[in-house]
Amino acid sequence: MNDRRSASLRHSTRKATLCGLLLIIARAILGGAGVAATTAAYAAPLLLISIDGLRPGDVLQADARGLHVPNLRRFVDHGAYAAGVVGVLPTLTYPSHTTLITGVAPLRHGIVNNLTFDPTNINQVGWYWYSADIRVPTLWDAAHAAGRVTANVHWPVSVGAAIDYNLPQIWRTGHADDRKLMRVVATPGLVVDLERRLGPYTQGIDESVEGDVDRTRFALALLGEHHPGFMTVYLTGLDHIQHLFGPDTPPAHAALERIDGLVGELMAAAPGADVAVVSDHGFTAIDTDINLFGAFIRAGLITLDGTKVKSWEAVPWFAGGSAAIVMARRDDPVLRAKVAGLLADLRANPATHIAAVLDHAELVRRGAGDAADWMVEFAPGTEMGRDPAAALVAPSTLKGMHGYDPMVPAMRSTFLLMGPDVKLRGDLGVIDMRQIAPTLAALMHAPFPGADLPALVEKSGR
Repeated sequence: MNDRRSASLRHSTRKATLCGLLLIIARAILGGAGVAATTAAYAAPLLLISIDGLRPGDVLQADARGLHVPNLRRFVDHGAYAAGVVGVLPTLTYPSHTTLITGVAPLRHGIVNNLTFDPTNINQVGWYWYSADIRVPTLWDAAHAAGRVTANVHWPVSVGAAIDYNLPQIWRTGHADDRKLMRVVATPGLVVDLERRLGPYTQGIDESVEGDVDRTRFALALLGEHHPGFMTVYLTGLDHIQHLFGPDTPPAHAALERIDGLVGELMAAAPGADVAVVSDHGFTAIDTDINLFGAFIRAGLITLDGTKVKSWEAVPWFAGGSAAIVMARRDDPVLRAKVAGLLADLRANPATHIAAVLDHAELVRRGAGDAADWMVEFAPGTEMGRDPAAALVAPSTLKGMHGYDPMVPAMRSTFLLMGPDVKLRGDLGVIDMRQIAPTLAALMHAPFPGADLPALVEKSGR
């Protein structure tokens, strides 16, 4: 098995090196003739960097916020940027990142939450790690169709994806066995090969800025050694810090400034590339937890055995600033009436800060998926609590959150774009997250017909 893995890795390395040499030669010929690149073979490489939780104002109003982010500001001065990106419902990391890579809403791509629906916790807090759950083609697929070598570091929902050099995001407990798991789910032989020279790869459960620093080292190695035509890199540290301390705090600013330096390193390692920087959602400060679990337990809809769920008829599904509600029997009118009555009572209580309760038909209409029967939307500043034994209303355990309705302005995310093939310039206005993937596919001259919306185009008069 080890011999086969080594052979596979050597073959992939030769393939990437050959593609890189052909790209350099083709671009040199075209450049000498003064002819613009017009086909996938001659297009610039594309580097897609995600900074989890990056708010557009942290870049566009960096000076006013006291932030020093020169690498991100380069996109504003020399490229294109969105004033804001309206995301998907709910505004969570995994649904959003899958929309960024597919151009469709969760209803179509199938990743409707971070956590899989697991009311009895038999999956032990499992997330939607596996690309097999994505129902539509991705930008990685489109890049392959255009003849590009692909690479990935830590992008959500990438385990098992058809990526030439893949270091996917996954974790279980942070135990040393997670390292063995990573070696199995990554491209065969890749982790061992890189760790031999770079040292241990950071555990997936590590969401710190230090984890970003280490994963960036591995991303730089992939860029330098394999010259991918399309690469995705996901940085988690800003989101982690904003959950702990809130946005617009000194720790959050310090984290973003360090991540800006990592962006600069990645860009320097990909000279001549088109570069996109995205985020999955915005952020807001919070101070209140609402214990929906306790309310459902008291209503007899959830039965506990100690601290574990023994049985359930309807249960909340945590989504940060939102909570999906799932019934065990969707066609049971008595159960439906009971749950609807409970939700109406909770919303009528001003202490719960429930802004809206969306029914199944509205969730489908808005592209949130069809797994839930309702979704509770909290007002910013409030989240669904995690402790079933807590009071209905309690101080929040975290200081920052997302997951709210994407129409809430604070949930808008970021899109920055710059590079030799980029024709877009300046302020693109407020865009829809589903426009990003087809825009990037167009840069790669890759067919991408399945997106919900067309690619962004240069506005007249600029």
